[in-house]
Amino acid sequence: MPMPPHADDAAWSDFLAGSPPLRRDGASLQGQLLRHLRAGILDGRLPAGSRLPGSRALADAVGVSRNTVTAVYELLGAEGFIAAGRQGTRVAALPRLRTSPADVRVARAPVLSERAMRIPRRAATADDTLAFRPGVPALDHFPAGTWKRCMDKAMAAHGDTLLGHGDPFGEPALRAAVLRHLTLSRGVRATPEQVVITTGAQEALGLCVRLLADAGDAGWIEDPGYRGAQQAFAAGALDVTACPVDDAGIVIADEAWQARSPKLVYTTPSHQYPLGSVLSAARRLALIEKATSHGTWIIEDDYDSEFRRSGESIGAMQGMLPDAPVLYVGTFSKTLFPALRMGFMILPEALRPVMAPVLAELLRGGRRVEQLALADFIHGGGFGRHLSAMRRLYRQRRDALQEALATQLSVPHRITGGDSGMHLSLHLPAHVPDRRLAFMAREHGMAPEPLSAFASSAHPTCNGLVLGYGNTDASRMKALVRSLATLIERAVTR
Repeated sequence: MPMPPHADDAAWSDFLAGSPPLRRDGASLQGQLLRHLRAGILDGRLPAGSRLPGSRALADAVGVSRNTVTAVYELLGAEGFIAAGRQGTRVAALPRLRTSPADVRVARAPVLSERAMRIPRRAATADDTLAFRPGVPALDHFPAGTWKRCMDKAMAAHGDTLLGHGDPFGEPALRAAVLRHLTLSRGVRATPEQVVITTGAQEALGLCVRLLADAGDAGWIEDPGYRGAQQAFAAGALDVTACPVDDAGIVIADEAWQARSPKLVYTTPSHQYPLGSVLSAARRLALIEKATSHGTWIIEDDYDSEFRRSGESIGAMQGMLPDAPVLYVGTFSKTLFPALRMGFMILPEALRPVMAPVLAELLRGGRRVEQLALADFIHGGGFGRHLSAMRRLYRQRRDALQEALATQLSVPHRITGGDSGMHLSLHLPAHVPDRRLAFMAREHGMAPEPLSAFASSAHPTCNGLVLGYGNTDASRMKALVRSLATLIERAVTR
C-alpha cells in the first residue's frame, strides 16, 4: 500500500509499505482493509498510540471510497482496537502476550479433563456403505417418497410457525404417537407427559447420567457392552463396574448390592449388545426389586428389538411392574435412518415432576418439521409397514450370512445373537487377533467391529467380530465371508 499523505507516524509508513495491495477480484475491499489493519495492531506493527491517517487520506492512498474507510474505522472502534480523541484517532493500548501463540503450543500441549480422558476411543468411523457395519439399516429400502410427503404435509399444515421454538420435551403429536406404538408393541406403561424426545439415544443416556448421578457415584454396565453407555458413564465421571453377561443377560451377584449399590445400572435386556442374549424374566424382576430397595435407577436401552425374527417383540422391562424404577430409552436411527438423529426416553412417573423443570432448561425444542412428519408417519401406518418389510429383509440377510459362515469359514467359531436386530457376533479362537482382523477388513470394503473392543478388559472368550447385516445384500454374503476367511488366515500368520 502507498503511504497516505499527512500521516505523521513513522509506524504507518513501515506498515503500509509492508502490506499487500487490496485485491480487485470481487473480494470485499472493506473486509480486506479491516483485516489488514486489525492484523497490524495485533502483531505490533501498529503499536499503541499510533495515529491513524484521516479517512479521506487513507481512502485516496489505497484506492477505496471514503465511506469504506469510515466503515472500517467504525468497526475497529467498536471492537476496541482504536479510540478517537482530540489529537485524532489512535491505536488503543492493548495487553500484549508475553509469549507468542506458537510458543504456547510448544510449551504446553492442550490437555483434556480427566473425565474426557476416561471416554473410550474407537477407530475412525467407517462409511455407512461398507459391508457388515453394525447399526446401519438398509438405507436404500427406506420409503423416501412417503417420508417426503409427510414432511411436505407438516410444512403445509403449519408453515412458518414451525420455525420458532417448540416444546422442549418434543412435539406433543410425536410424543403421543411414540407412546401409542410402544404401548402396543412393547408393553410400555406411561402417559404422554412422561415421554421426552431427544437428539438420538446418546443424548438420552447423557441426560440420565447428568441428572441422576454425581461424579464418583457407582454405575454398572454390561461387559461386553454398548460403547455409547461406556462413554456416557465415563463423561459423567462415574465409578464404573463392568458386569458380565451370559446367555440370560447381565449377571449381578447379590453381594455386589451389599458392597456398594449403584446410582445407575445400564442394560439392554431385550437384545443384549453385542452378544444378543435376552435378560430372563427372573433376572429382570430381581433387578427391579433390588433397584427399588437400593434407590437405584435402571436405564433400559431398547435399541433394535423391533426386528425380532419370529413372533411378537420381547416386552419392555419398563412395563413389567407399575412404577418400576426404569428409564426407557430408544432411537429411530436403527428403525428409520441414522441421519434423523431422533430418539426418546420415558421417565418413571416418580421422576417426572423433579426432572421436568431441569430438562426444560437443558433442552430446546427443535426439528419440529421432522418430529411432526414422524408423528404422521407413525399414525398413517408408514412406520408399521416399514418395520414389517425390514423384518422380512433382515431375516433373509441374517439367514444368508449364517449360511455363508457355515459353508465358507473353516476356522472354529461360534455365533451368538441374530434372533433380533441387525447384527450377530462371530466368536473366534483367542489366537485370532480380532482388532487387527477388523482393521484389515476395512481395507477390503468391510467394517465389522472387533468383539474385544466392547469388553472392559482383554478376555479370551470375548474375541471375534460383530457383523452387521442391515446394510449388506444377501447376494453378497458368500463372497464377503470368503474374503473374511482369507483375512483370518493372514491375520493369524502375520
